[in-house]
Amino acid sequence: MADPVPPSYRALTARLAVRCSRVLLSPWARFALLVAVLAVAVAVALAFEPQRLLTRGRPPQTSGTTAVVVFAVAYGLATVAFVPRPLLNAAAGALYGIHAGLPAAIGGTVLGAGLAFLLGRFLGRDAVRPLLRGRFVLSLDRQLSRHGFRSTLALRLFPGVPFAAANYAAAVSRIRLTPFLTATAAGSAADTAAYVVAGSRAASPTSPVFLLSLGFLGVTAVAAAAYARHRGRRPGAEAVSDPAGPASPPARSA
Repeated sequence: MADPVPPSYRALTARLAVRCSRVLLSPWARFALLVAVLAVAVAVALAFEPQRLLTRGRPPQTSGTTAVVVFAVAYGLATVAFVPRPLLNAAAGALYGIHAGLPAAIGGTVLGAGLAFLLGRFLGRDAVRPLLRGRFVLSLDRQLSRHGFRSTLALRLFPGVPFAAANYAAAVSRIRLTPFLTATAAGSAADTAAYVVAGSRAASPTSPVFLLSLGFLGVTAVAAAAYARHRGRRPGAEAVSDPAGPASPPARSA
């Protein structure tokens, strides 16, 4: 029996399939997928309203080890959707106390950092990396690429650095996943513990433990601001921050 499909038609179909696959796997197509995934995640987070965990508490059936693990997974997914970590850390302390809330918060922190890193690395890096411009951006990229663990540790220890932004910045750089996650766990432990302790004592805001945890957060924030101000006043800081670079010396007159 003769083949009802002409060879020319099969060849045309194969070429179209190859072109479609190239378009779908192109850097900008993957970047568009990343934007869509993050948009859906943010919409789900806004609809869920995670701040209700602090006002309504947990349902009676959400207790035990399984509930803590589920909370850690939900914590990680929420950070991908840009839910603030202080809110999640305080919720972990309020819901599960210090002993269970702290491991859940740290586990969720590492999980969220890993998920955001992998999403940014495989869906956004090829599209964004060629667009890196500016001295500050390029300097940050070099630091993360060459000194991954140390640079990530500094970012996590420095209060005020957005968690999600640091995750996606690391994904665009050449840092490897293992040092990134290790530094994230080590650098985020202190402030995570402070928020978890504060959340566990939120019902008694005048207790010494609650006041000490808030004091620790305040001291670290002031120290970080003072350090950033000192760095900005160092000699040569203006030359680094000026995108035009240092002015050329005036030409000598003949």
